[in-house]
Amino acid sequence: MDVLTTKDLTKSYKGTTVVDQVNLTIGAGEIFGLIGENGAGKTTLMRLITGLTRADSGQVGLFSETTPAGLARARRRLGSVIETPALYPNLTAHQNLECHRLSCGITDQGASARVLAQVGLAEAGKKKVRAFSLGMKQRLGLALALVTQPDFVILDEPVNGLDPTGVIEMRDLIHALSAMGVTVLISSHILAELSQVATRYAIIHRGRILTTLTNAQLHEQCARALEIRVDDTAAATVQLETALGISNYKVVDAGQIRVYEHLDNPVGVATALTQAGVNVTRLTEVGDTLEDFFLATIQGATK
Repeated sequence: MDVLTTKDLTKSYKGTTVVDQVNLTIGAGEIFGLIGENGAGKTTLMRLITGLTRADSGQVGLFSETTPAGLARARRRLGSVIETPALYPNLTAHQNLECHRLSCGITDQGASARVLAQVGLAEAGKKKVRAFSLGMKQRLGLALALVTQPDFVILDEPVNGLDPTGVIEMRDLIHALSAMGVTVLISSHILAELSQVATRYAIIHRGRILTTLTNAQLHEQCARALEIRVDDTAAATVQLETALGISNYKVVDAGQIRVYEHLDNPVGVATALTQAGVNVTRLTEVGDTLEDFFLATIQGATK
């Protein structure tokens, strides 16, 4: 089942298009990473999905609902933390949650304490928020999103500004939500961090979705490999398999092979191919870091 679908979703401010014909589909149970530079349109897209901002054109679908009345019902199944969590600094964590619980019409009086424990703030429930660290405020913001026991959680840059310990704690919380069957949409400008949690990604740049890919596809794009140019692809692959026992390779096109093994022995690979009568015209090590891939993708869109 698709939790979210968008069709040609578009939003402009003062003549500048900030979300440009976005088409996305997120399935139930996914941790979907929205990656983009600051100002790429991530927050505006999330505001459109949650109904905090109205689109100029296009359509949002939530849990198969697309009508205004249907979307209003479906959004009751959402929890979100967009931009800075709205917290009352002079109230305790528990009081903040109680205010939110009552405003959402949640009658379960144990919900606040339960959610505080879920995000690791059970011992801080009586502490005033003004004394909270940034990481604690981020976790309390997540607690606000979870009070309604949502099926779909939207988190806008939840690790921004956190120290390494806070990042790990937030990552663990997101994994825990996914294990409970909650679908998560999470944004960041740091692809390496998203790669620790997301199962699928979309890269957004200047309001447009440039590409979507799975976690496996992302790491395949960034995998280190020996890229070999030969005159006889068939003979080369036979030699790689029989002489070197290599099975992890890919024929890119006629005359070009990528080998994901023996990266520490390129001379041995070239020698084995040459001894079989294969002419090797080029052998180089290739592969991008996650940051390289992200930058190459957005730079390619601006050419």
